[in-house]
Amino acid sequence: MRVPLSWLREYVDLPAGETGRDVAAKLVDAGLEVETVEQLGGGLKGPLVVGQVLTIEELEGFRKPIRFCTVDVGAANGTGEPQEIVCGARNFSVGDKVVVVLPGAVLPGDFAIASRKTYGRTSHGMICSGDELGMGDDGTHGIIVLPPEHEVGTDAIELLQLVDEVLDIDITPDRGYCMSLRGVAREAATAYGLPLRDPALLDVPAPNSYGYPVKVDDPAGCDRFTARTVTGLDPEARSPIWLTRRLQKAGMRPISLAVDITNYVMLELGQPLHAYDRSRVNGAIGVRRAEQGEKLTTLDGVKRTLDAEDLVITDDSGPIGLAGVMGGADTEIADSVTTPFDPSGSTGQVTGTTDVVVEAAHFDPVSISRTARRLKLSSEASKRFERGVDPQAAAAAAQRTVDLLVLLAGGTAEAGVTEFLAPGAPRTIAMGADHPDRVAGMDYGRETVVRRLQEIGCDVYGQDELVVTVPSWRPDLAEPNDLAEEVIRLEGYGNLPSTLPQVPSGRGLTARQQLHRRVGRALAGAGYVEALSYPFLGEQVFDQLQLPAHDAARQVVTLVNPISDEEPALRTTLLPGLLGALRRNDSRGSHDLALFETGSVFRAAARPGVAVRLPVDRRPTDEEIATLNAALPAQPRYAAVVLAGAREQAGWWGGGRPADWADAVQAARSLAVEAGAELVVRQGRYGPWHPGRCAELVVTVDGVEEVIGHAGELHPRVVKTMGLPARTSAMELDLDRLAAAGGEALQAPRISGFPVATQDVALIVDASVPASEVETALRKGAGELLESLRLFDVFTGEQVGGGKKSLAYALRFRAADRTLTAEETTAARDAAVALAGERTGAVLRGA
Repeated sequence: MRVPLSWLREYVDLPAGETGRDVAAKLVDAGLEVETVEQLGGGLKGPLVVGQVLTIEELEGFRKPIRFCTVDVGAANGTGEPQEIVCGARNFSVGDKVVVVLPGAVLPGDFAIASRKTYGRTSHGMICSGDELGMGDDGTHGIIVLPPEHEVGTDAIELLQLVDEVLDIDITPDRGYCMSLRGVAREAATAYGLPLRDPALLDVPAPNSYGYPVKVDDPAGCDRFTARTVTGLDPEARSPIWLTRRLQKAGMRPISLAVDITNYVMLELGQPLHAYDRSRVNGAIGVRRAEQGEKLTTLDGVKRTLDAEDLVITDDSGPIGLAGVMGGADTEIADSVTTPFDPSGSTGQVTGTTDVVVEAAHFDPVSISRTARRLKLSSEASKRFERGVDPQAAAAAAQRTVDLLVLLAGGTAEAGVTEFLAPGAPRTIAMGADHPDRVAGMDYGRETVVRRLQEIGCDVYGQDELVVTVPSWRPDLAEPNDLAEEVIRLEGYGNLPSTLPQVPSGRGLTARQQLHRRVGRALAGAGYVEALSYPFLGEQVFDQLQLPAHDAARQVVTLVNPISDEEPALRTTLLPGLLGALRRNDSRGSHDLALFETGSVFRAAARPGVAVRLPVDRRPTDEEIATLNAALPAQPRYAAVVLAGAREQAGWWGGGRPADWADAVQAARSLAVEAGAELVVRQGRYGPWHPGRCAELVVTVDGVEEVIGHAGELHPRVVKTMGLPARTSAMELDLDRLAAAGGEALQAPRISGFPVATQDVALIVDASVPASEVETALRKGAGELLESLRLFDVFTGEQVGGGKKSLAYALRFRAADRTLTAEETTAARDAAVALAGERTGAVLRGA
């Protein structure tokens, strides 16, 4: 909501020296979110005056039309002589009043004006458009043509109200009343402790039986409908400057006088209105639910198919508008059109809308919101109805519209007043006088509570127990806590005491939370960057990842009301989101990438459960909570990494190294270390990974081996389908199962003060034997003296024979209580080699 400060001052006598930033600070303290304070006309310097075009000479020989004009600017140029100006615009004629900026002036954007030679003539100034003056869009994109009544030489800066301050306020859904000058003025008056001149306090005639006929068939959807009629409008009447400027400052484009007036009143009072061309309305105006499949062409020219839940405005011909959203094209206010001169003798006539029916109604917020969202048709009216409009302002808004139509368009207000009003009563809330004290944790006292509630428009009765009647413009006030919030915000959130909660001893992070934190730190320390991806996906991504049809990851939980129709399911894997982040970063020039994410995935149960609705008036029982949890999908926590480009950069220190499948495997090993689990890495084959470069990640839980993830290089077809960099690698594993394999607490490593003994072995095995199987056998055979084992070389060639490979390992032995002898280390090494030979057929190279 854009609020011009000059307009706000009409309703509240703000101190003369208060700037827009001062007012913004007060409103922020009162709980409104003022995003910016825009300085209109900043840097603008005159002379900027009203001029009258005397002559126009068309200049020939240029690529675009150019005109050489003489303009009368009175005494503003110091000589009284006509001002010579070159101009390219064509929307003005001889005799028109225009806005002229003279040499020596400065326009917004620090654009200095001086006499200069152009197109073979000397231009002494400029004829201005609205964009050049920072006025905003007036619908013409051309020169400003002023009404003829303005005198030549008048200061245009003041005439066009070019200098002002505009507060841009982000209105939260519970503050719908602030989507109007009336609502913001009420907050400003309360913040400054000043009286409010309520623009809705108008003398409104009582309803009578000879107003325009209205029939409301759905009182639940429309509980109030006011109709007024104005006849004899001048179809050539145009919106005055003060009206168009206020609309422009508030962010709306002037259209025509009748429409501008309804928009102006909506901004002023917060009540959306609609004006119908009376000659196009057939019979009585009605309000009902649409028939399924019914058609309506709205003002934007789109033919829309309606739903049975949509609320529509009708006449005898059918729907003529979407209630609270947008009017229909068939009853649109017609612009004035001059009929051509008839040679037979008749003169041209001006035709256009002369009689209008003004609608001011109150519609159900839920119905309007559903219609606007289903049709993707958000309007200024629907935004206000969704947030709550003051139903009692309808009659005043209709009267204000009628008064302006009579004043500015020369119309006559008919005496008939139609008002439909569904039965209802004011809302009341019972609240203890000390309730705000208990909520805030400080003592306000009954007097302060009552005063603050009265300031927002409530009627308050009672002593210790208050009965509060809520004002009609505050539909968000529904319970005692809402009233307590009003007292607290008006007294100032900054005045609330700050008290740190006392944390009971022994209450810290759970073991699961600690592991997740360690995992994040370990991956960040290894050079990975955390990326938080979208938790939803479309099922087509499983085909891109080449997952088999029976894969458990394809069993998704689909949302009933998804944010995006293209991604309606909860994720069952972290890879789509991470790979999407990698693809976006690569497309923007970041080619060396290492990303990670830890988060929940969602696995559908074999039989979907039905969630129970928990009570809100008491704590749910353990059985109720268990029933709810049983209906939820399983939500294990996963960890995943993706890599592309260089893992180590090249430089003066030496050559770099590209990221490959081994880095993805190492990421899994580092997570196993953090979990204190023994991770077995062996050759595998699964979905998106290259079948020859895929590692299966295995742990043992309760004596049973479990595959908890995979790591390696992605399949070239997956890389091509998803638009990823070549040789992209990835790893994903189940963190919860990894933690289960590691036990409850990490065991600190034993540190021995005795020296290490190193033994290297080179084993020849069949090329098809995974190195992980050889490594497992070596570890098992070496026994407790083995401290670490590292594969440092893989060799194939004629020296080892066809179909064979040589694996070279470094074995480190150490004892905790003594220095090992050569015999002990040799015996341990031989035992390791023997078991490797027994299990994998390995033989010592050179033996």
